[in-house]
Amino acid sequence: MTTESPHRPSVRPELLAPAGDWDCVRAAVENGADAIYFGLDCGFNARARAANFDPDDLSELMDFMHHRGVRGYVTLNTLVFPSELPLVEPLIRKLAETGVDAVLVQDIGLVRLIRATCPDLPIHASTQMTLTSAECIEVAAELGIERVVLPRELSVSEISSINRRTDMPLEAFVHGALCVAYSGQCLTSESLGGRSANRGQCAQACRLPYDLICDGADVDLGDVKYLLSPQDLAAYALIPDLMEAGICSLKIEGRLKQPEYVANITRHYSQAITSAVNGQLVQLSEQTVREMELSFSRGFSPGWFKGCDHKMLVPGLSSAKRGVFLGEVKSVSESGVAIQLASPVAAGDGVVFDGDRSNNQEQGGRIFHVLRNGQRQTSTVSSGIVELEFGNDALRLEQLWPGQQVWKTDDPQLTKKLRQTFSSGKPQRRIAVDFTVEATTGRPLIIQGSADNGASGRIESETPLAEAIRHPLTADVLKEQLGRLGKTVFELRKVTATIAGSPMIPLSVLGGLRRELIRQLDESSTARPARQIAESSALTALQATLPSRDSDTESARRKSRKPELRVLCRSLTQLGTTLEAGVSSVMVDFQDIREYRQAVEIAHAAAAEIFIATPRIQKPDEAGIFRALQKHDADGILVRNLAGLRYYTAAGIRVVADFSLNIANELTAQYLIDQGAERVTASYDLNRDQLLDLVQATPPSWMEVVIHQHMPMFHMEHCVFCAVLSPGTNKHNCGRPCDDHIVELRDRVGMEHPLTADVGCRNTLFNAVPQSGAEVVPQLLQAGVHDFRIEILNSSPAEIGSIIKLYRSLLHGEINGQQVWSQLQASNRVGVTRGTLEERRDPLAIL
Repeated sequence: MTTESPHRPSVRPELLAPAGDWDCVRAAVENGADAIYFGLDCGFNARARAANFDPDDLSELMDFMHHRGVRGYVTLNTLVFPSELPLVEPLIRKLAETGVDAVLVQDIGLVRLIRATCPDLPIHASTQMTLTSAECIEVAAELGIERVVLPRELSVSEISSINRRTDMPLEAFVHGALCVAYSGQCLTSESLGGRSANRGQCAQACRLPYDLICDGADVDLGDVKYLLSPQDLAAYALIPDLMEAGICSLKIEGRLKQPEYVANITRHYSQAITSAVNGQLVQLSEQTVREMELSFSRGFSPGWFKGCDHKMLVPGLSSAKRGVFLGEVKSVSESGVAIQLASPVAAGDGVVFDGDRSNNQEQGGRIFHVLRNGQRQTSTVSSGIVELEFGNDALRLEQLWPGQQVWKTDDPQLTKKLRQTFSSGKPQRRIAVDFTVEATTGRPLIIQGSADNGASGRIESETPLAEAIRHPLTADVLKEQLGRLGKTVFELRKVTATIAGSPMIPLSVLGGLRRELIRQLDESSTARPARQIAESSALTALQATLPSRDSDTESARRKSRKPELRVLCRSLTQLGTTLEAGVSSVMVDFQDIREYRQAVEIAHAAAAEIFIATPRIQKPDEAGIFRALQKHDADGILVRNLAGLRYYTAAGIRVVADFSLNIANELTAQYLIDQGAERVTASYDLNRDQLLDLVQATPPSWMEVVIHQHMPMFHMEHCVFCAVLSPGTNKHNCGRPCDDHIVELRDRVGMEHPLTADVGCRNTLFNAVPQSGAEVVPQLLQAGVHDFRIEILNSSPAEIGSIIKLYRSLLHGEINGQQVWSQLQASNRVGVTRGTLEERRDPLAIL
């Protein structure tokens, strides 16, 4: 019986490895990476906790990578605030000058600045840009972006659909940690502790335990506590499918990981790609998978590549590195623990025992001895029952029990083997080089070389070749002599020789020519590309195109306009209460979009303006939602992604760009206004000073500021409702418990955070405590801002009326911000926070 072989594309996809330090770079290079992505220690990268690289080391770093035939991409994938734009422009110039192959970027304004500073420096859109459809990518392409890193939440089928509708090269993560929230849309760390994930300071609140509250009552989920902690992605078996779907670059997550992890995962994925390109089935042995799990694993999964399976993605039993399942406790004695093995074990291995069973914490330690039938084992034991002994006081044996699961978390032998792949100083991975030789009696010997790293060289002998008396030059001699590449990074692949007559050349001369040619190849491999770099400040030129804050138009607008308070409602009941309070401009964000027609009718009957909010995410099969919203004849649309912005402005419909478009600087704001937005909503990542800086850097008529809200912390493809309140696995078979139940997640400090689902079944976890920016309103008014918004989540009609009255009085100058804050603090059962708009924040509060 024959089976159809996997699709075999003509081009091998790039394998892109992470690096947080020099050892990680060497590990990636020696184990098969085609490219490496890394951050700089001066900021602007989404892994601030990695060691990262000094900008002054860029020349050496890029020379090393290019010499080894590896491309280098720098991550500038955070938001950039107005005060930071003058700091980042010199950095862009340095990246261009030192030959960096591409820059990964999140911030639209930064994309514009890079393009203006150096049009030749390639830009890749970071996954932080949340480009989930061909429509979003079309906008990115117009910005000059040359590759898009897709969100991890896309399935292979969705990737294929995008690829069919765009010419943009697509990159996808294939291995590593999965964020539960959409990258670029997570505000949890910022909301709870001032550590913005969009600034590289994620505090990993998704890895903490949560209790589930359904309709006011606690739900007993047993050992399932980690409701927001996905298993790790391991998509090696799906490489052929991803290649066929159009992925040009396969990316490994892990800039915070150890070099042994980089070596391990890079080597196995390189081998898997080779199998896929050769049309072979990608299969890894049990031992190989165990090795990968030992480097780092919370449990392996295909992520979202096969579609949504919420129960598989988030089992909820643990959030820590587990490594390999070693076995189960059979018995416990005074000296050790008997284990029924499921994986190999040896003395020196690190293990951890699961916690719980009457509230015992998990315990771990390093194995001192492995015994079988009372005899110490000096080599690895793979099966059967063994007794493990530990050092004195390493474990509290009385707290272990039969049936307890044991995990192997460290293998010193494996670590040593992996480290040897990159620490010897001798190249383990060499670059193929071809030589072409012309040897003619009476003429100089000519040798040309070309290598797979793009290097080339040409050398001629100083004197013509003499006629041989006894030992004429042969192709075999050339191959043997030119193949003596010793400690160089090159290895001989082919010699093409054209020999005319019977020439001869001393081997010492030939050796000297070889060494000179290798020098040329080395020099050629590190040559910097010629790039056009702006002579004067590109930032100054871009800022000169901004409308003046002091123009006659802006001045007249500030004098004539009164502050306007808009209210975003999340139900028809809230909408009715808001209109009864006399609000003349409302926005609606409903789970059931069929209710929008009634909302528009109610608002218009009250002579109020109404804007409808789009979902934050638009996937390939969801463009119909835009058309559905358009049919309701609202006065405008609150757009939350680039696809929505393009769709509604093309239709001539008024739009306001919402916070999810991450407007953190004037260049981003200007771009969205130029694309047709009426106003832009300031990013929630801005603190008080940064918000005021943004307002001062733009015409105030552009800005809308949200001054009261429950911060939307996690925005997730993962559905908690489906995972724990339904027998189903996805939106097609879950029975939609989100329609019938009110759910909250209780964190470790007892706060009960509301959970909602949108029309696409994506969940948002809101901060239980509302955030008020009342105290910054006077400064915003003084700066000329007139458009303010409050957002209602789950307030009662009486609370809504009180909130509206307070902020209306604030905008009219009848009370001050401190009075608003104090009254809200007194009336709300969980209080109120200044949140991101607090003057000084404690970034460690979440910990």
